[in-house]
Amino acid sequence: MRGRLRLWLRRTITYQWARRIVVGVIGGSVVLIGIAMIVLPGPAIVVVPLGLGILGLEFAWARVWLRKLRVTATNVVNRVRGRRTTDPSPPKERS
Repeated sequence: MRGRLRLWLRRTITYQWARRIVVGVIGGSVVLIGIAMIVLPGPAIVVVPLGLGILGLEFAWARVWLRKLRVTATNVVNRVRGRRTTDPSPPKERS
């Protein structure tokens, strides 16, 4: 049984899988620490996007979340500054 497991792992776990696992563990840990920093003292505003950036190296869903977070942050900053917000959707035509 033990020998079969080793043989299966050698055939299955490649460099790409190992990299994906390492990126997932490190990026997920950084995101979780950032989420904890929302209620604990710390720079959560910096750490959560950093974790999503790490996860975005391997996972498409993290890149989408990071893009949405960027648009939302830009809109908040523009609203505070009194500028118009950027809307990613095309403008609607009036009849």
